[in-house]
Amino acid sequence: MDFGRMITAMVTPFDENEEIHWYEVERLLDYLIEEQQSDSLVVCGTTGESPTLTDEEKLALFRFSMEKANGRARIIAGTGSNNTAHSVHMTKLAEEAGVDGILAVVPYYNKPSQEGLYRHFKTIADSTSLPVIVYNVPGRTVASLSVETTLRLAEIPNIVATKECASVDQMSQLAARAPESFRVYSGDDPMTLPLLAIGGYGIISVASHLIGAQMKKMIESYLAGQPAEAARLHQELYPVFKGLFEFPSPVPVKYAMQLKGFDVGGVRLPLVEPTDSEAASIRQLVQSIEAQQG
Repeated sequence: MDFGRMITAMVTPFDENEEIHWYEVERLLDYLIEEQQSDSLVVCGTTGESPTLTDEEKLALFRFSMEKANGRARIIAGTGSNNTAHSVHMTKLAEEAGVDGILAVVPYYNKPSQEGLYRHFKTIADSTSLPVIVYNVPGRTVASLSVETTLRLAEIPNIVATKECASVDQMSQLAARAPESFRVYSGDDPMTLPLLAIGGYGIISVASHLIGAQMKKMIESYLAGQPAEAARLHQELYPVFKGLFEFPSPVPVKYAMQLKGFDVGGVRLPLVEPTDSEAASIRQLVQSIEAQQG
């Protein structure tokens, strides 16, 4: 299954009571697919505040997203945690809900060995017929998949991709050494173009909530043999890539979407609303995006 070059890690809209705001979930799905040109959507990833969603909320979001996307984009369910058995449980329920694939993060806090990481992901993959994307984000998990462990996992038929937030060196080695069918995605927006240049495949993005169509143009320009145009677009978009991570994500992108007229609400504790200075920074960022987009 092809998840495409640009995947958006979707925020979870909340109402004033911090319950899921279903009307806004539908609006957001339509917007990300039709206007921002997302090929696929990750539902209940970190950007979707997965740590504070209940299992029941996640399953409801999986089902709702599949129904409303209606084949216009692939739905990838965030089912991973630091508990292998629970990750398997959620993966099975996600498959029953009809999703197109799953994203499973490196186990956090308990700091498994490389063999433990391998067995964790293999156990998840063995429990499902769905394609699996492994997610390596050392800044959030402490533990990190090595190149060799990722290459071992790439030999498992339904482990089809990695979302990498590790070093350029690691991404380079994976792009060079992984099977041709195994896709290397960046999980860091500023690395979208650099990753393509070293043989990677695409991006699992936060910034695509706001500049997805422009990011798609950058990717297509590079693939069409227009690296100078792709570089120009990268430089134009770079302040947005950086600005959305100046304080803990997804706080900046949710505030930005509020400014864009989407009633996505706030964040659940332990995340908190932006300070006055942080909010002013995001307002300025959104104004600059709107000026660019005309």
